[in-house]
Amino acid sequence: MQLLDASRELAIRPIWRLGFRPFFLFGTVFAVIAVLIWLAALNGHAGTWQPAGGWLAWHRHEMVFGFGGAIVAGFLLTAVQNWTGNLGLRGRSLALLAMLWLAGRLAWLLGAPLLLLLPLELAFLPTVAFVMGRSLWQVRQRGNYPVVVVLTLLALADTLVLWGLASSNDDLQRQGVLAALWLVSALMGLIGGRVIPFFTQRGLGRNQQVKALPWLDWGTLGGAILLAVTFATGHGLQVNPWLAPLCAMLGLGNLLRLARWYDAGIWRVPLLWPLHLAFAWLAVAPLGLVAWHLGILANQSLAQHALGVGAMGGLILAMIARVSLGHSGRSLEPPRAMGLAFALLNLGALARVILLPLLGASAFWLAAACWGAAFALFLRYYAVLLCTPRVDGRPG
Repeated sequence: MQLLDASRELAIRPIWRLGFRPFFLFGTVFAVIAVLIWLAALNGHAGTWQPAGGWLAWHRHEMVFGFGGAIVAGFLLTAVQNWTGNLGLRGRSLALLAMLWLAGRLAWLLGAPLLLLLPLELAFLPTVAFVMGRSLWQVRQRGNYPVVVVLTLLALADTLVLWGLASSNDDLQRQGVLAALWLVSALMGLIGGRVIPFFTQRGLGRNQQVKALPWLDWGTLGGAILLAVTFATGHGLQVNPWLAPLCAMLGLGNLLRLARWYDAGIWRVPLLWPLHLAFAWLAVAPLGLVAWHLGILANQSLAQHALGVGAMGGLILAMIARVSLGHSGRSLEPPRAMGLAFALLNLGALARVILLPLLGASAFWLAAACWGAAFALFLRYYAVLLCTPRVDGRPG
């Protein structure tokens, strides 16, 4: 049986052997290309070409659902194999799912008719949620059911965006995208809360991992989901001092979690400090919303980009650099250039959030350049790895 399984594995092209391979590759390529297209559109180089809903709607949606959705799918479809002990999605099924994601990106970008765009876009996240839920249900792994819940809520947020697109209602589109962004933050808090202290303990050779505080972990998860609901219903789009305590609870809760995990030794390990910095942005973003709701910050977009660029972009880059090495049978020692990539990503977040109000358009260009360069460096050193077999000969 093992020989038969091995022969079947060898018959599958390496890129289709596990979820992280196609989705990390396609997602990071998209991260670079999408920013270049967005810059070209802003400078009037797109001519009369318009994606579905216009360029701003495309940019908002695709950075969360296109880029973020690909990486979330790749990570979870890989992790569920470890969680359950069952084989993950692979081969033709994985290729079809990746093509579904790609078809959605092309349909949106090319301004396809809604009758084509809607089914393509609405099929992807529910399919990922179904695959995850089925695998977890088979082994009754209730501890990971919240992941399926968040994926389902993400699919509902995408439905809200598409409803706004179909009805030409920009507010509904914003509500759906921002709700999704904070649902992604809930997922980052949930997964990051598990792996960051574990990776820190293992990476530094510490004897004991920091003891979890379930009330804190569940409280920040619930707070992020509740904040997403305020955006989905439209309440989060308006200044409302009554929402400041919720945002403060979430931001301070994530700061407390990060402080408990911190060890000065992380700065010597290239795969650790980017994780901690990304989680710091996960605290800065809701605290920025506190400032906005209290009238201290003029534009909530700064807080949203702290989450989208600093937290989501930073955690994605740090996680895919680590996961790709581990699941390809390589040692957890990234190329030295990845240190530059991590630094550039965080510089880009600083430029987009802190420097933009001070320097204007030049900070915007700096942020875009840093983002593109960071993910281009990942592709430079990891693209071949994602398309070739594990070095230890094991499946995956």
